[in-house]
Amino acid sequence: MYVDAMTTPQPLNKIGDLARRTQDAGFSGLLFTETGRTAYLNAALASQAAPGLELSTGVAVAFPRSPFVTAATAWELQEAAGGKFRLGLGTQVRTHVVRRYGVDFEHPGPRLRDYVLAVKACFAAFRTGTLDHHGEFYDLDFITPQWSPGPIDAPDPKVDVAAVNPWMLRMAGEVADGVHVHPLGESGYIKRHVLPNIAAGASKSRRSSSDIAVIVPVMTIVGDTDEERHNERELVRASMSFYGSTPNYAFIWDEAGFEGTTARIREKQKAGDFKGMAAQITDEHIAAFAVESTWENLADALIEKYGGIATRIVLYNALSDRDRFERYGAVAKRLGERFEELR
Repeated sequence: MYVDAMTTPQPLNKIGDLARRTQDAGFSGLLFTETGRTAYLNAALASQAAPGLELSTGVAVAFPRSPFVTAATAWELQEAAGGKFRLGLGTQVRTHVVRRYGVDFEHPGPRLRDYVLAVKACFAAFRTGTLDHHGEFYDLDFITPQWSPGPIDAPDPKVDVAAVNPWMLRMAGEVADGVHVHPLGESGYIKRHVLPNIAAGASKSRRSSSDIAVIVPVMTIVGDTDEERHNERELVRASMSFYGSTPNYAFIWDEAGFEGTTARIREKQKAGDFKGMAAQITDEHIAAFAVESTWENLADALIEKYGGIATRIVLYNALSDRDRFERYGAVAKRLGERFEELR
């Protein structure tokens, strides 16, 4: 199990310091989400500031960029990072893709499957000079030496996808190298849906499910007194209400024993009652979907909940406070050492 820190992309003049601190603190890597700023530029600067730090996009929006542009960007980042870059891709949702990015969103699952295969075909083309991908959504068959970055002295970047429902999880197991589990991915959901569907997809392409990384973001509430944990608990409550408002994720709540949670959150959301949204997330929700612990016991708590089911865990809120970030890093380092001993 590897332990990464999650961050939204930062102003470019700040990312070098953040990458160095992440590496010095003891984290395996740094994962960049993509919101108002792009993930790729942050990853490029981090690769130069902290050589050896593992970097990933978690996740970059796929459809607004052509597969070739994405592949070329990932190729350069893989070279810059010395083979320690992972390309994480996701569909986003229709409103963002159509009304913000201005591109098509029809059939997002099959489109993303074809996109991943097209990106991998581009990787092959950079080494061989021959581009040959003919899919349902993308036709790529033209490349010349001056438009190719050429071979690099590193393996092809791993390509991971964000997946929630069974079809997407099977698709990831079939064509991708890893799955970004949703932040509401509690351990029961991972065991019931993520692992079996990844295995089914991997079997379809005659691969082992152990070849597919399971990347799990973890919301944590850590402190040695309840007062210390209170602020983090309320931040987690608000985050869960935001993610839990999406209808496609309702089944995750329901199967965990919290039926109707999404409907109640959406009722408050429509009224503009953000405090009311957060109030729908009870302490019982938090106990099931987050990890709450003292600092001394955090490593054990993470192993108990995610050992054997996660390849990488990504600490969702480790960057909330600089002093606490150092303590989270020490836990990450301890976890890495413990798993190295067990190998």
